[in-house]
Amino acid sequence: MNYKIRSIRADEWAAAKELRLVALQDPVAHLAFLETYEAAKAQPDSFYQERAVGAAEGAEKAQQIIAEGPDGEWVGTLTVLIEEAGTVDWAGFVVERKQGHIVGVFVRPEVRGIGLTEVLFDAALEWSWGRGVERVRLIVHEDNERARRFYGKVGFLPTGVVVPLPGAAGERELEMAFERP
Repeated sequence: MNYKIRSIRADEWAAAKELRLVALQDPVAHLAFLETYEAAKAQPDSFYQERAVGAAEGAEKAQQIIAEGPDGEWVGTLTVLIEEAGTVDWAGFVVERKQGHIVGVFVRPEVRGIGLTEVLFDAALEWSWGRGVERVRLIVHEDNERARRFYGKVGFLPTGVVVPLPGAAGERELEMAFERP
């Protein structure tokens, strides 16, 4: 595999924006992301600039990790957010212990199935353990079977926490976590 796995640099916000917009056009984007293509496209460049700075190489509270192809094209990404014990998460739940939270997982369809997602997850876990977290979690839509199978394959287990989706009656997301070895 001739791909480089690395954290983004703050000045790469335009590439991060472009890959996010591609991700939001994926056929399962409505299950995978809490943002629409239209809403993301409407964001000003300053939004993506700030997001990149906060998750770039050297940042302590978040890290966006990418898979870069041999030609320099970004073909995959995920972001890890550090959640501190005692804070309240995006869904209104109290965070019980310091943990990582993986969001924004996307790999371009043409390179799926070659191991890039596994390597991105390895990098996310390594970065998280380096921040002293006790576990890393993610939230996945109950109907996103492909993602749920993959997360299980790389060691994430259902925790039993169910998150109702605001504005989507009857739809739920499930928490899965990987405990620090």
